[in-house]
Amino acid sequence: MVRYRWIAGMLVVVLPTLASYSMGFPADLVLEGAKAEYRWPLKELDPNMPSDWSQYRYLVLELRSSTAQRFSIWIHTRTGGRRLMFHPFGQDIWIRAAIPLDFFRGMGRQGSDLASAHNRRFESFWVGLWGPFGDLKDVEAIGLVMDYPVGRPRIQIRSIYLVKEDPGSRFLEGPVVDQFGQSAKADWPEKVRSREQLEQELNRELQTLDDSSRFNYCQFGGYKHRQYRATGFFRVEQIDGRWWFIDPDGHPFLSVGANCISDRSGNDLALRRMTAWGVNTIGSWSSIVQREGVLRKAYTVMIRSPRFKHVYLGMPDVYAPDFEQTLRQEIARQCSTYRKDQWLLGYFLGNEPPWPGRESEVVDLFLQGPDCATRQRLHEYLAGGDSPMRRRAFVHQMFKRYLDTMIDQIKHEDPNHLILGIRFGGSPDQEVLQMARSFDVCSINVYEYEPTSQIESVYRATGRPVLIGEFHIGVPANGLAAGLVQAADQAERAKGYRYYVELAAALPAFVGAHWFQWADEPVLGRFDGENYNIGLVDVTNRPYKELIDAAIQTHTRLYEVHSGLTKPFDQRPKASEFGTPVSPW
Repeated sequence: MVRYRWIAGMLVVVLPTLASYSMGFPADLVLEGAKAEYRWPLKELDPNMPSDWSQYRYLVLELRSSTAQRFSIWIHTRTGGRRLMFHPFGQDIWIRAAIPLDFFRGMGRQGSDLASAHNRRFESFWVGLWGPFGDLKDVEAIGLVMDYPVGRPRIQIRSIYLVKEDPGSRFLEGPVVDQFGQSAKADWPEKVRSREQLEQELNRELQTLDDSSRFNYCQFGGYKHRQYRATGFFRVEQIDGRWWFIDPDGHPFLSVGANCISDRSGNDLALRRMTAWGVNTIGSWSSIVQREGVLRKAYTVMIRSPRFKHVYLGMPDVYAPDFEQTLRQEIARQCSTYRKDQWLLGYFLGNEPPWPGRESEVVDLFLQGPDCATRQRLHEYLAGGDSPMRRRAFVHQMFKRYLDTMIDQIKHEDPNHLILGIRFGGSPDQEVLQMARSFDVCSINVYEYEPTSQIESVYRATGRPVLIGEFHIGVPANGLAAGLVQAADQAERAKGYRYYVELAAALPAFVGAHWFQWADEPVLGRFDGENYNIGLVDVTNRPYKELIDAAIQTHTRLYEVHSGLTKPFDQRPKASEFGTPVSPW
């Protein structure tokens, strides 16, 4: 039966195996179906288990998962459930995860974009804070849920306990990562076993990277069989009811890009791959170096905001006396580098601000923080009435001031290049989107199986052409999580690329889409913990053949699809053998 005791100041529940105690907390779980769910009432764990967790700070689990697929941990209370997304870094490795209970109580108020606002990493795991949230005073049960599990994964839990002091999160065995950066214990047919294997695969690939004529691109990546007014820089134009970028030579251009492009192998390999795959744009946060006189690609620039003193959920103190001068000086410094570069597609003004929908929290953070100009204005403004509507209006006016200052200065410093907007994440309301009417292009990041409704919503609100700044589809494999949108395997992920991009391209407002990201994320997670299997190439810099072949097929058809001459690819990918949800959210 379940044992429950205090050990070194910790309230510990020692769990039996499923075989020895079928009525208690199952320690050996097999997950299958469209939604696998386990739920264990506290009274079945032990009648002495406390229901009021308000005095405890950590929920500690010792577990091992056979899959790289993430799952939800639920705490069910009398007033509702509290949830976080959970993923252990080590596949088939025992870990200890000390989860701060505050993560179940509220989202927290840190972060300048959606990723930093929602993701938290620890030594052996990461969590996503997506809610719902609430207090933990009347806990009734603990639950675990995995949506669309792939391949009947197994999760073993050998202990669970509450503590007031952090016992530390760590791997309880190892190694976790091999010499090539791959998951050490996970195994798959394409796993690298030797450096000779890597060299042989690269040499074979290099023999296939020269056929770029199929895309009918000109030097800038535009479609050379159509000619419009050439200005020497990228611009946008609506032609027969459909929007296009127009490249510096006057050719219609659809921006097919990837974020975070690097060239770890040298010899301009990434640029050669882009040419062979029909990828014509270097997306945000890329470190690839382009040199004059050799192969070049169109690229984007993310304007970096100055380090303002008071910033809450990405919103700076826009009424500070030095706000405008500081922002204008920083923009002038950055734009001076790019003013005459024909290869620059345009400027992004920011990425996934986390405050939309949380305007009242932004107001509270300014009111509760150190004295500043915005805080003073808020006191005066709220003296005339404090309501969610008035708070939202105040924050939206702050945002408008921020955007207007940036746009005015960019146009002053660099009238040659496009303003690609803020890459909105999630689903901002129409009131926020309408402020994007002053952009040349409105950019949104859409993590769905199909982006049609979001593109149409943005276009209704702004009337501006739409660029998808980020999207991806991943697979829970190779010791990595699937990312924000899941496919059952690499073949289904390939279908997902075609389905997403071609459905988007069929819309008149579409002008491009950038995949996030070029390479898989690290097994032990990036800075915020994400360790997604979302790359065009893996952690050893080898392409995913199924995905690349699918991308090439779509890129050869993109002009005809966007022109309305060819119907888009219509095979929806599967998230697992049990199908695909309507939305990953």
